[in-house]
Amino acid sequence: MANATVSAGARLHVGFQNLSLARARIYGGIGVGLEEPRVTVTAEPADGLAVDDPLAREYARRAVDVLDVPGVSIDIEERLPRHVGLGSGTQLALAVLAATAHAHGLEPRVRERAPAMGRGGRSGVGVATFEDGGFVVDAGHPTNRFTTEPPAEGNWTVPPVVARHDLPDDWQFLVVVPDAEPGRNGDDEDASMREVVERADPTVADEIAGVVTRKLLPAAAEGRLEAFGEAIGEIGRKNGTWYTDVQGGVFRPPAGELVEALEECPVLSGVGQSSWGPVVYGVTDRDHADEAAAAAEDALAENGYDGRVLLPGPVAKGDGARVRIE
Repeated sequence: MANATVSAGARLHVGFQNLSLARARIYGGIGVGLEEPRVTVTAEPADGLAVDDPLAREYARRAVDVLDVPGVSIDIEERLPRHVGLGSGTQLALAVLAATAHAHGLEPRVRERAPAMGRGGRSGVGVATFEDGGFVVDAGHPTNRFTTEPPAEGNWTVPPVVARHDLPDDWQFLVVVPDAEPGRNGDDEDASMREVVERADPTVADEIAGVVTRKLLPAAAEGRLEAFGEAIGEIGRKNGTWYTDVQGGVFRPPAGELVEALEECPVLSGVGQSSWGPVVYGVTDRDHADEAAAAAEDALAENGYDGRVLLPGPVAKGDGARVRIE
């Protein structure tokens, strides 16, 4: 028994490889683990639950159940902004699970237990970056199981990682978090995804497959920033064509305005929207980070938004969630 602290960085979600029921596998997430912002959770053994935050309390209840331990006391030291496209739900759920497990002297086995925490049902990027960091592409799920109605909660396995690469440590991801309406989540997200899947054009998936295999993966493996950016930018726009009817455009407002402005910045590549937004991201390097940040501040101001501008590096492969036990 011990006090255990688990800290995990956010993730960017570039998009999915396929949303059409006409192809053998559906979803297949593409994303990157970030150094910041972070969620940090400290747990200590307890009889019952001692958790102030309602969402963390629900995750703690699940963790206690799946780990078969008597209880836990949870303190959240750092939080990710919720429902903005940075993976806050998955990272919090897995941090609570891992901290609870370590506090009780158990192995978290997050990939195996993520479904019981209600995570990993579509994209496996958040689980993969929590486990091991890196730039990640997952395999998705067999379409015959994931029709417009996904399996009952917990009745799935997290999709396997088919590619994971380190990105150069001098790369930085511009992350713009406008003060705007949060992205879709929960039942609203499920309903929107069903609508998208029912209408998704399979030819878009075929085009994305070509970008992934011929552009994105070679650029990631070779550390070519501009080529990597061009590939994720193309994938993001192709994904956006699937979502046009449910989010009001290729990018959900206000992300579209910010993307348009940032695409004019010569030191940024791969500008796009993470998940349902409103977070907008781009790729640059350390030498041009200040110029990229200034462009983002200008884009927010010119479009009438307050917000935060971050410039985290990518999490290196093998450096997922950090654990401290006392």
